[in-house]
Amino acid sequence: MVHQAATLYSDRNAVCFDECNDKPPIFYTYNMVVNLATELTVFLQKHCDQRRRCEIGLYCYPGINLPSWILGVLQVPAAYSPVDPDAPPMLSTYFMKKCNLQYILVENDKVKKFRISHSGWFLQNSSAIEHIGLTLFQTHWKDDCKSSSVGAKDKNETTKDTSTRETDYTTLLDQFEIETSKAGYLDIGKQQTLAYILHTSGTTGLPKVVRVPHKCIVPNIHHLQSIFKITQDDVLFLASPLTFDPSVVELFIALTSGASLLIVPNPVKMMPQKLSIALFHHHRVTVLQATPTFLRKFGAQCIKSSVLSASTSLRVLALGGESFPALDVLRSWKDRENKTHIFNLYGITEVSSWATCYRVPEEVLSSDLRADSSVPLGSPLLGTTVEVRDASGSTVLEGGKERICFLDDEVTVPLGTMRETGDFVRVKGAEMFFLGRKDSQIKRHGKRLDIECIQQAAESLCQVEACAVIWYQQEKLILFVVPKDNLAEEDAFKELQKCLPVHAVPDELVLIEALPVTLHGKINTSELNKIYSAHLNSIRRDNKLNGAEGLWERLQHLWKSILSLPDEPFSISKDSVFLYSGGDSIKSLRFHDEIENMVGKVIPGLLEVILSSSIAEVYRLVLKTVFPTEDQLKNPNTSMKRKLNDCSGEEAREEHVNIKSRGYVTVAAGLISFVALSRGSHMFSVNCSKSFINLSKMRQARTKLRQSPLSSPVISNMMKTEERRSDLTNVSKADEIGPPQGSLGKDNSVPIAKFLIVVRWTSCTGKCVDASPLVIIPATDDLSATVYIGSHSHAMQAIDLDSGKIKWERILEDRIESSACVSKCGSFIVVGGYSGLVYVLRSNNGETHWVFTTEDAVKSSAALDPSTGLIYVGSHDQHVYALDIYKEECIWKLHCEGGAVFASPCLSLLPHHLYIATLRGCLLAVNPDTGSKIWKSSCGKPLFSSPHCNAQYVCVGCVDGNLYCFSHSGEKVWQFSTNGPIFSSPCISSLTKQEIFFGSHDCFIYSCNMEDRKTSPKTFSWAEIFKLQVNCIKP
Repeated sequence: MVHQAATLYSDRNAVCFDECNDKPPIFYTYNMVVNLATELTVFLQKHCDQRRRCEIGLYCYPGINLPSWILGVLQVPAAYSPVDPDAPPMLSTYFMKKCNLQYILVENDKVKKFRISHSGWFLQNSSAIEHIGLTLFQTHWKDDCKSSSVGAKDKNETTKDTSTRETDYTTLLDQFEIETSKAGYLDIGKQQTLAYILHTSGTTGLPKVVRVPHKCIVPNIHHLQSIFKITQDDVLFLASPLTFDPSVVELFIALTSGASLLIVPNPVKMMPQKLSIALFHHHRVTVLQATPTFLRKFGAQCIKSSVLSASTSLRVLALGGESFPALDVLRSWKDRENKTHIFNLYGITEVSSWATCYRVPEEVLSSDLRADSSVPLGSPLLGTTVEVRDASGSTVLEGGKERICFLDDEVTVPLGTMRETGDFVRVKGAEMFFLGRKDSQIKRHGKRLDIECIQQAAESLCQVEACAVIWYQQEKLILFVVPKDNLAEEDAFKELQKCLPVHAVPDELVLIEALPVTLHGKINTSELNKIYSAHLNSIRRDNKLNGAEGLWERLQHLWKSILSLPDEPFSISKDSVFLYSGGDSIKSLRFHDEIENMVGKVIPGLLEVILSSSIAEVYRLVLKTVFPTEDQLKNPNTSMKRKLNDCSGEEAREEHVNIKSRGYVTVAAGLISFVALSRGSHMFSVNCSKSFINLSKMRQARTKLRQSPLSSPVISNMMKTEERRSDLTNVSKADEIGPPQGSLGKDNSVPIAKFLIVVRWTSCTGKCVDASPLVIIPATDDLSATVYIGSHSHAMQAIDLDSGKIKWERILEDRIESSACVSKCGSFIVVGGYSGLVYVLRSNNGETHWVFTTEDAVKSSAALDPSTGLIYVGSHDQHVYALDIYKEECIWKLHCEGGAVFASPCLSLLPHHLYIATLRGCLLAVNPDTGSKIWKSSCGKPLFSSPHCNAQYVCVGCVDGNLYCFSHSGEKVWQFSTNGPIFSSPCISSLTKQEIFFGSHDCFIYSCNMEDRKTSPKTFSWAEIFKLQVNCIKP
């Protein structure tokens, strides 16, 4: 069928994949799809045993190659069996074992995830097909996997039973392959029988495996192709996941008609606004098949203004898989001038895919008369039979002579087999009307009730966007509502009482921002139960938050709980993004609802921030909502009006200079001699002799702790106390750190036997500090060293390094996350803020020299070019700026190809390059003088890590778990893979120049030797390092 279409439309676009970002969409013609499929077919025929029926798993995400991969498997001939990479590994393993899959095709960039997720279950041999993007795994199931569900049997007995069952099953297959099929039976053993293998959702028990023959699904495709009048000018959207059988209809209705199929990444399907723009503005989709819940995610306003507007591109809207929306609701969604044809589809997975179809008449949709709100199921599709076997409509079956699937271990099925649907219907004349699932029928207050009826009644209310009902623990009827406007609970109950009998009125109404959905796009009732359980817990808890720090701790606790992370005393990285940390749409909704329950109010826009931004942005949004008048949280420890050390009250007020007052100064002709230590242990010196720089390192930045370590009273006390095994105060030790006792250092000094950490001073900034300190050490003894640090409290502090006294403090316009940078002359420091402003402050008193404005938050730390004095800084407005702070002008700005710049720029003096990493995954090399691009490389995933370079290489970490190493000419030299996202900025050893250190979310710190990549990098367990750190700081 596809080859026939490819012959007629070889040069037409068959598939389009759009990531919905700055990258242009990718198009494959029919000729390209078929050629790629043929290459895969040849490979599989060579590597797969085809003596028996061949079934091949497909472990991948939707992408441009997906249709070719499926077609390539079908041409072997073999059946394909989609395996969802995001499904729980236990479920995937159960499904693969139940299907006895001997071969699994894995998308190349998912191979590592596949191996990790399933390493303990079966043995694997693999063969890569690089240019096709797949790796073929041949599986050999282990005995412990096959017997994992047997229970507490004797191990030998279990193995024997398993072996017997496998032999019996194989014997049966051999028998059915050799013998001719008995008359009146469909035989699974015949070659070319099966097209694909799926499993049911398992909501009422263990998932059932469904093996679908070609003869079952082809009539569906042909008939719906005719009903929808598909032509080569149509654009269809792949809305369903591969594990949901309507995806087969979407895929092959398009590719057998010469039409075009649009595919987008799964995360985009979770973002209604972005998806709407892609479907109905950029690609002008004409045919959409989806569940009603999928449609509701767009929201009533978007549906009316875009999906079903007067000018929409959508010609056909087919809704199925769930109860069809009430007519009144459908009318409210549809513009009066809209001409879209709307269909109701009905079917069950056990008879894949659809059984009936009904087109809603235009006159019914445009009528203002209130008619029966339910919509008929329609007429049976080609080759399908639907039967109602009792007057109550409680026994509904569907099937047909050849519309038959094999369930679980069935190997032959009688022709004409009918499967029970588990639904209730009402027969009226020649029409059937869906009443609900049998498992949605409950008995309440002595009367039988269908939950679907309550949902339809609630959905008809004008202020209800979408809703769902659950029977919580068979005790309470809970109505979940996504409100359109300000929905008053009392008013909603009054309206429901008008249209529902007393026994059907819900016990409680819970407002949520969006309904959780399953992977198949249906309402997830299991998740709703969890949401309500959390709702009850939140009511029982004391929701009073203990200020900003309390909020941050509660957010971290919720984050760990929902993502199933260990609840240990470690902080979540402020840069962590929910979807990249193991989250999905369902978990995002739970996180959203838990936060709103915690604070006791609705937070507009929270879900979008959770889906697309970091936990720091989530915190910021919640903080603004919970404490709208207390942006500067005040308490005895964090008050912004505290008295500064060595300052009178009047002097303190003078130090807080308003941002709008611009104090211009004249730059001194001479340069101040100093050494600057900044984030990542970068050291920069001006007018300093080498001896001073070395001395600076040895003097421990002017700490004035000049006692001999071994004669120090602190250490003496430590040694004595250690003998008594008592705790110390303000002194912490780490065993076996530093040179061994009895050895001498290079300068013949006696080594320090124990490593000490002594808290000398602290300075409270009022809120959390994400920035790294900048330390300026003047070369002359008459000036003291200074620490510059910013905070989320908007405060920028200059602190005396020796005494801890605050020299000056500025309260800027917004939060400060970036680290400060010193100017070439040493007279200024440069720091960015959430307000999008870049501040140039005088280093001696904090007064404003210049303020430069960008278009979005500046979280990137500025970098200095010591040869020119230019300052380079990135912004979330997707630009990098080169600033001349002395002339107070922007020399150049560069658009970073659509990616916000969170990481700090990295300057290489030889060659003279500026390296910039973006959240779109691009690493750019830029000419620091002109701003022109030298080269760029795409890593594919966001780069939160700041690049770091030495004389040969530049390295950067990526959230895809890889550390990438490039030459200065842009060639990728190597990449090193970890098992978690990398947000850590790499650090290249200043001693060897070849060792690089970085951390990963897989709980490991890595040390790699860049000089000899043949040697495996050293790895250090985070557990060991963390234990060491605990020992260091334990009182």
